[in-house]
Amino acid sequence: MICFMFPGQPLAPPAALPDDPLFREIAALARERAAFDLHSFSWLGAPATDQVALQLYGVAMSLYRTRQLRAEGVVPRLVAEHSMGIYPAIAAVGALPEGEVLELTARSGRAMAAMGRAKPYALGCIVGLTLEPLLAIAENNGVFLANHNTSRHFLLSGERAAMEEACAAALGRGAFSVKIFPCDAPLHSPLMGEIAEKLGAIFAGYRYREPAVPLLDHIEQEPLTAADLPPFMVRELTLPVYWERTYRALRSAGCSRFHEVGTGDSLKKYNRWIESEAGR
Repeated sequence: MICFMFPGQPLAPPAALPDDPLFREIAALARERAAFDLHSFSWLGAPATDQVALQLYGVAMSLYRTRQLRAEGVVPRLVAEHSMGIYPAIAAVGALPEGEVLELTARSGRAMAAMGRAKPYALGCIVGLTLEPLLAIAENNGVFLANHNTSRHFLLSGERAAMEEACAAALGRGAFSVKIFPCDAPLHSPLMGEIAEKLGAIFAGYRYREPAVPLLDHIEQEPLTAADLPPFMVRELTLPVYWERTYRALRSAGCSRFHEVGTGDSLKKYNRWIESEAGR
């Protein structure tokens, strides 16, 4: 069974972009619906942050890759999403058109960026610790678990100063890799409740169709219906992404071929780690 996996936001802008009719159509939609030019990586109207630009780039590349795979005759039987991969996943299952997904990405991204104007936030990537000490470090430093990707790969979310303390503590406890990334908002944490009402109004402003292919959520690993989608997109920003659970659920459902539909190969790497542990 084929599964399409949609990753979250890329960390850096592209060195080069595709140049073919499929991508040009996606780029035209980004200009029209999100006022963003992918080729120059610039805003056509009121500017937004670099993080919103990266979100749009990630969504656009996922939409493009979906078109490519379908043109090659590769069709999913199940779709999974990780973090902001929910947006292109919604288009892939036919719940919203591509243009509306790009517009929704830009609107929600701008709402989240407003949080970062009040105080600096960051994500901390911690590799090497297990969950129990990681959670203790998060609680002691006032940050939150954001991604549970594998048994030893996690992201924390919170205010920048607190994140620096948490990452230093993780190194002291034996983490073998720690990285801090700036972000506009404390994604996948309870702090996102501050703008939950505003985000809810954005997500509720679209007419969703029932997914043509089952779309598995990354919290309870259940298929999402059209009615589920607006509240889920708010809720998933306030709770962690549980990728390890999601991958195991996909395997249990019979998925054997996985396509990471977007930029990079982070989800494939997580999957290999999870499989390596299962074989021990």
